[in-house]
Amino acid sequence: MFTVKQIEDAHSKVKSGADFPAYIQEIKKMGVKSFETWVKDSHTEYFGENAFTTTSEPQYEDLKIVKQVDKEGFIQYLKRHQRGETDYMKFCRGCAETGVEKWFVDLNKFTCTYYDKAGNEVLVEEIPH
Repeated sequence: MFTVKQIEDAHSKVKSGADFPAYIQEIKKMGVKSFETWVKDSHTEYFGENAFTTTSEPQYEDLKIVKQVDKEGFIQYLKRHQRGETDYMKFCRGCAETGVEKWFVDLNKFTCTYYDKAGNEVLVEEIPH
């Protein structure tokens, strides 16, 4: 299957949200079916065939996720990131400040779903492919 190192090597090419679709294509070819990333420290669990999973280490010190969701504020952070105006850390801080706890990417459906601390969907978006 795939390793966290292979995924991290692919992710190292991502400089902004504008690079995300190419990254998704690359890890899908490795066998990644879906993944879940936690904003608090950016650890990610990757899922493959036959119940295969692997988890990355935390990437930074814990961020505090606010309880009150600011969906419009989050969408603004997301759009800026997708246009290449912010780096990954700035995007994660924006998620924390607007109440987004995690995101789940489904590589079969090409969707990315963002969730709040209560497990409610904040936003579902299609990933260009």
